[in-house]
Amino acid sequence: MKDGKHVILCVDDDRDMLDALEILVESFGYCFVSASSAEEGLKKFKSEKPDLIMADLMMEEVDSGTGLAKDLKLAGCAVPVFLLSSVGDALRNNTNYADLSLTGVFQKPIQPAVLERTLKRELG
Repeated sequence: MKDGKHVILCVDDDRDMLDALEILVESFGYCFVSASSAEEGLKKFKSEKPDLIMADLMMEEVDSGTGLAKDLKLAGCAVPVFLLSSVGDALRNNTNYADLSLTGVFQKPIQPAVLERTLKRELG
C-alpha cells in the first residue's frame, strides 16, 4: 500500500494501454505504477511492492508476460497476477492459469466494469 491505497503494477509496452489503465485504476481509488517491459516490471515489483500485477502477454518478446509471471513467482511474489491479452477468451478456455503462475486473464480491450469488479474482489 502507498498512502493508504492499494498499489497496482501494470506492465505493457503499449504506452496508450498504460495511459488508459492509469486513468481507470486511479479512478477506482488505487495507486498506479507502470513498467514498459518484463525486465522493468520485475524491478518495479521489487521496489514498489504492488498489491496486484497486470502484465501484457506479448511485449518485447512473444509470451514475455507469462515469463514475467514465472519470474515473479521465483522472486517470492504472493500477490495476484493477471495477464492482459487480446486472445484472452481463447487463453481462458485452453490454459490452466496456475501452471503459468497466474490468477487470471483480462481480455483486451478491458471492460472497465470487469476491471473494477476484479480489483475489488482481489483487494477488498
